[in-house]
Amino acid sequence: MATSFRSVPEMLLHRITATPQATAYSYPEGSGWKQVTWKEFGEQVKAVSLGLRALGLKDEERVAIISGTRYDWVVADMGILCGGGATTTVYPSNTAEETGYILKDSDTVIAIAETQAHLDNLVAQRANLPKLKHVVTFDGKASADGWVMTWADLMAKGKASTEDWAGICKAVKSDAIATLIYTSGTTGKPKGVVLTQDCWVYEAEAIDELRLLLPDDVQYLWLPLAHSFGKVLEVAQLKIGFHTAVDGRVDKLVENLAQVKPTFVAAVPRIFEKVYNKVVQGAKSGGGAKWAIFKWAIEVGKQVSALKQQRQPVGGLLALKNAIATKLVFSKLQQRFGGRLRYFVSGSAPLSREMAEFFHACGILILEGYGLTETSAASVVNRPESFKFGTVGPPVPGTQLKIAEDGEILLKSRGVMRGYHNLPDATAEMLKDGWLYTGDIGEVDAQGILRITDRKKDLIKTSGGKYVAPQHIEGKLKALCPYISQVLVHGNNRNFCSALVALDPESITAWARENGVAGNYAQIVKDPKVHAMLKPFFDQLNGSLANYESVKKFAVLPQDLTQEAGDLTPSLKLKRKVVEGKYKDLLDGFYAGNVADV
Repeated sequence: MATSFRSVPEMLLHRITATPQATAYSYPEGSGWKQVTWKEFGEQVKAVSLGLRALGLKDEERVAIISGTRYDWVVADMGILCGGGATTTVYPSNTAEETGYILKDSDTVIAIAETQAHLDNLVAQRANLPKLKHVVTFDGKASADGWVMTWADLMAKGKASTEDWAGICKAVKSDAIATLIYTSGTTGKPKGVVLTQDCWVYEAEAIDELRLLLPDDVQYLWLPLAHSFGKVLEVAQLKIGFHTAVDGRVDKLVENLAQVKPTFVAAVPRIFEKVYNKVVQGAKSGGGAKWAIFKWAIEVGKQVSALKQQRQPVGGLLALKNAIATKLVFSKLQQRFGGRLRYFVSGSAPLSREMAEFFHACGILILEGYGLTETSAASVVNRPESFKFGTVGPPVPGTQLKIAEDGEILLKSRGVMRGYHNLPDATAEMLKDGWLYTGDIGEVDAQGILRITDRKKDLIKTSGGKYVAPQHIEGKLKALCPYISQVLVHGNNRNFCSALVALDPESITAWARENGVAGNYAQIVKDPKVHAMLKPFFDQLNGSLANYESVKKFAVLPQDLTQEAGDLTPSLKLKRKVVEGKYKDLLDGFYAGNVADV
């Protein structure tokens, strides 16, 4: 794949020149959405870049962004890169200690913090951060000693500068550090993934070559920009030139989709699971006739989906039935997403085939992809014209893929990281002979399509010597049961598999009202009726599994698993070891007195 740009700043300069009056971004302002052209965006980025330079930022020095996803995050990130610096990403949910660790490890010299609470975290860590010279805040207050300045003051400083901004942008080299993304990690301290300017240029050009996104698309971006999945969409936009509506507030997601009417949205599986739970529970609560119509429509939709998956035409009576099903049921869900959606792209965690097929039955296509922070996100993705549910598709242009003898997925591309910051041993473990060892297990079919079976480190080996892929089982169960929020399948070195189940508070509360179960969440889940309600779903699940991988016992947890409680990463992946440690006594109780395989 030919390279046309040396750096992200060079891509931005081209975009500003090529389509100055086109809408680049929109973001919530008051009761509406404020639109920003590429020319206006460029002027704001220039002000930030020169403001940072005026504060003393030098080439490849790190500037941290501690903020949720918002328009200012994008301006800040591009301002850092176009000022010759490199961005250190910090999740807004990180504690003061976690933030301090990342800023110290990355040698960050300037931090941009969203709120007063984030500023307070930095103040608490100030003594441990001698290299942190300045702090800028989006929403907080400036400090009397000048250590903290406002976002407006930074931009004013930049506007007063006479430094040659275009010259600074053009001087940025392709092998310069662009981003230090600290992996949220399911265990241990986060590792700083060093990604260069060329990593992001490669990603942008590969996505453009795929034609997944087009210049007239409207993207809704809510993903954490501290995560590589959100970041890759930010740089792809520079190459392609589409319009992005930005708002990271997850509680506003459905409301905003109806307003923005996007043609493209990237999301993580947990979002689809939440929507699925809400849709199914809503249909059930509507009563006998509504529930019967819903089930009929889904069956029709699945028949249509099966034909489309085989690239077969849909005609005759089935087409008529599908038109009726769409009018009565599917159109409501499609309108909830804005009514113009071409497809979703799902990544960051495994999407169950059952979940993908449910939405496809409703006329909504989800294309699953795969990548790591260490590969600058997108490495493999399904195509709209050749999707295959249960897989993550073929590699993107310029990415090579092979499977090691033990089944591990190996990747090679210009998007692969330089290494882990300050961790040569960890780097050597991941990068061997030019290949990135992903730690994921998979298989490739004759068409070059990759199917991931599990994380190498997550595979369960029972005491009977059988290997079990927990994520596969968890995904199947969540697609079967609309009340489940999270599930953890356990059984490593045990004589059978068990499960911990967290229920969706909204769905189970509605179910409880209808079934005469009183109390709050913690009281509801203790009721024997809840266990009895879940049992048939486990029976159905086990009917599709081998005996050694079936779930013999399960328990309902007293609260949902959340990021705030430390159970999930910021990208909503399950922290297995954390959850297993928290509920060790409960898990041990499953196996008391059991000495042989069941």
